[in-house]
Amino acid sequence: MVPKAHQLSLAALTALVVGSILDAGIFSVPATFGRAAGALGATIAWVIAGVGMLMLALLFQKLSWRKPTLKAGIYDYVREGFGEYPAFFAVFGFWASCCVGSVSYFLLIKSTFSLVFPALGQGNTPLAVLLSSAGIWLVHFLVLRGIRQATVINTVATVAKVLIVIIFIVIVAGAFEPEMFQLNFWGGPLPPPPADVDTLDYYGRTGHAAWLMRAQGPEGLVEQVRRTMLVAAYVFIGVEGASIYARYARRRKDVGLATLMGFFIVLLLFILVTLISYGVMERQSLAALRQPSLAGILEYLGRTRGGLFVRAGLVVTVLGAYLAWVLLAMEVLYSAAKRGGMPRFMYSMSRNQVPHLALLATSGLVQFFLLCTVFSDYAYGFALELTSALSRMPYLFVAGFALKLALSGETYARNSTLRVRDAIIACVAILYLLVVLWAGGIKYVLLSALVYAPGSVLYVMARREQGVLRLPPWEKMLLVAVWCAAIAAVAGLYSGTITI
Repeated sequence: MVPKAHQLSLAALTALVVGSILDAGIFSVPATFGRAAGALGATIAWVIAGVGMLMLALLFQKLSWRKPTLKAGIYDYVREGFGEYPAFFAVFGFWASCCVGSVSYFLLIKSTFSLVFPALGQGNTPLAVLLSSAGIWLVHFLVLRGIRQATVINTVATVAKVLIVIIFIVIVAGAFEPEMFQLNFWGGPLPPPPADVDTLDYYGRTGHAAWLMRAQGPEGLVEQVRRTMLVAAYVFIGVEGASIYARYARRRKDVGLATLMGFFIVLLLFILVTLISYGVMERQSLAALRQPSLAGILEYLGRTRGGLFVRAGLVVTVLGAYLAWVLLAMEVLYSAAKRGGMPRFMYSMSRNQVPHLALLATSGLVQFFLLCTVFSDYAYGFALELTSALSRMPYLFVAGFALKLALSGETYARNSTLRVRDAIIACVAILYLLVVLWAGGIKYVLLSALVYAPGSVLYVMARREQGVLRLPPWEKMLLVAVWCAAIAAVAGLYSGTITI
């Protein structure tokens, strides 16, 4: 039982969800979507992502009602539905996605400041990595002071960044031109890429649009939507934040409510920021903006101070979002270790009720991925897309568990109407997640395996601590499949068919 002093209110849980989802990505959305799609394609992508992730948010809400004894979120749901190794697979994937995603925050903020300090480059130069490393460990020691204190800071940071985004929406809405929006509606040709391809990130190249500066002429609507799918999916990672922290909730029913409230707040903000941007600049100019493109739009409108305000707000957003993701990553490790799905040392608790070794593992993995970005040609886009790919598998397992409950009738007390409704919701969520995997391509599936494969060593350690020396045949088959995919990824990286 969590002491009352460490319990979280509905507002704190909602802020945790909003803080987890509403990250630095919202500052880069206009240029990212401008590069990949016109207004219609962007609208369709948000509708698909919104419906798909709404179904997933509803599943987390319903599972919190139907399985109130399962208080570890993703890990408990997958373990109950599919067993030990899939549960490890899901929780490790979610943890790794949080760590990789956290790296993108530091890359974006350093890239922003490189306008004044060119030595920071795209955020992956030695100096930028050194400064980012200092930020990682400052947050580490902040969280060690206590989870409740950290969530208070996260709540303040969440309110600040929501206000910044609302101010941007109000200013840009005042300059919105219907004719400009109509001009950008179907998309259209993009300008030729700069002569020096290495400077593409200075023109806002991010996410699945990373290679699109070479595109000439109008693109088909389906291709525009596909290009934006990974980005649209990425921004909703963290929707399960309240369920992961269910054990801290003052009231169990607050978990599902916080999930839905946080989801709708963020969806509305993302849609507004994206669409009003098409009404103030031609798509070609929008696509050429340096990140954070929210600041570029305000500066284009003559709001130089507004641009500086957004750049300063980016610092608050990055720190708040990183703090929220560190809390989530740490908690999933702790919850899994508590139930035997991770080595016991992850379960160690400090005097401030912080799982300090799980926190250390999280900060360490973030540091490792940050160092890897030194060798990446487009570090921010790579971090963003790999995060999106890693998070799909845990979500697929959760949706599969919800579908399994609906089909079996467990917890439904013969209510066939609810069973059919929840089965449809689960199927839509599964279909959406499969579409996102298709949109990303085989590259990120293989790179995900490159993360999962070495992580499986932790699972073997945990099972041996419990006296289980042999794995079931089907778990061995899954392990072999993951390692084969990881070897294929290494071969692709070596041959140059896969780049990072």
